[in-house]
Amino acid sequence: MFKKLPLNLLIFAALLFSKETIVAQETDTKIYDIISKISADSIEADIRKLVSFGTRNTFSDTVSDKRGIGAARRWIKSEFDNIASQCGCMDVFYQKDFVTKEDGSRIPKDAWVVNVVAIQKGTKYPNRYIIMSGDIDSRASNTMNFKIDAPGANDNASGMAGTMEAARVLSQYEFESSIVYVGLSGEEQGLFGGKGLAEYAKKNNWDIIGILNNDMIGNIEGVDGVISNRDFRIFSEPVPPTETENERNMRRFYGGEVDGISRQLARYIHKTTEIYMPEMNPMMIYRLDRFGRGGHHRPFNDLGFAGVRIMEAHENYNRQHQDIRTENGIEYGDVIEGVNFDYAKKLTTVNAINLASLAWAPPAPAKVEIGGIVEADTKLRWEAVKDATGYKIYWRDTTAPQWQHSRFVKEVTEFTLDGIVIDNFFFGVSTVGKNGHESVVVFPSGTFK
Repeated sequence: MFKKLPLNLLIFAALLFSKETIVAQETDTKIYDIISKISADSIEADIRKLVSFGTRNTFSDTVSDKRGIGAARRWIKSEFDNIASQCGCMDVFYQKDFVTKEDGSRIPKDAWVVNVVAIQKGTKYPNRYIIMSGDIDSRASNTMNFKIDAPGANDNASGMAGTMEAARVLSQYEFESSIVYVGLSGEEQGLFGGKGLAEYAKKNNWDIIGILNNDMIGNIEGVDGVISNRDFRIFSEPVPPTETENERNMRRFYGGEVDGISRQLARYIHKTTEIYMPEMNPMMIYRLDRFGRGGHHRPFNDLGFAGVRIMEAHENYNRQHQDIRTENGIEYGDVIEGVNFDYAKKLTTVNAINLASLAWAPPAPAKVEIGGIVEADTKLRWEAVKDATGYKIYWRDTTAPQWQHSRFVKEVTEFTLDGIVIDNFFFGVSTVGKNGHESVVVFPSGTFK
């Protein structure tokens, strides 16, 4: 026979249940729905189709319907057009710029660098954009050789196929902000496609949340012998290259050496992945890109936009930028056999859930300021964001890579963290929407007393 519980235990149990319920509500079931819809078979089919064009070198054939960069980009556009016709939610177009041999040492002849852009317009903030990109083009050992086969199965048909699959799935939903799915060209010759689109965005006054650049998301066998289908890297630069001298001087005294807008975007992706895909191991790399190398997020960074590179953790250099051949028993070449489609699905899913979370979230606070010098408490204030249900104040140890602590506050634009000494932590503020989705965290850009 059960004993009757004391009143204090009943209250404790009720509070415990209530807390668990609140925690459960911090996740969005629609995100799990998106996860379930990403298809490895669909990604495989797209990669195989892109490989079938033989080469996608930026300067390869543009007339043929079966071979070269022209056939590849027309097929990508036709796929985006098909998605747009089904959802009625997407604008699809080419964005292009002309490059000449004077523009770089890797340009064998004058040509158009053509990007394929598909924009899913937001319902509330149509001029706010979160971008997912993959590269259309490929290369062999000699990037100037635009006639030799260069299948580019992993570099970067995998990223392009992932971008197309994200568009197919996310087009089934409505978002408050706009999502851009783009195939960029000219990456191997000097990041020309990204440069062209970044300049187009700036000219048209796009309010860019950030770009998720996907470059090689299908290889799980590293040249070092490591095999992993769970690890992946998020590259992000520490602070924008466009910072002013005054901003640089402020960092000397107030901190923020690892808290630029791209680094905050990387932290957001890391956090969202750990919440919704705990089986994955996101690795934040504190560097713009791999050592001495580059990717298509960089031109956006150059203009002051947030941007990161998402890619496999264990690269196989025998399968990158190589003519197809066998030497000393080693097989070289970026062929379809080197792509793990289930892994490409996982990294595509990482992109999709972060695109959705950011596009469902309200804008971040436009300005965050901090106070509390030689005081026992830390004060923060920010500009109100329309339709926000509240804000989340974050803080962490100055040596911690991720935000460790947070506090939710409602309908205020200033708050004091009692007993939290400003000297010992870094701080930031995000906006929380009525649906529970958060903006990227904003690091303070000014002080007050």
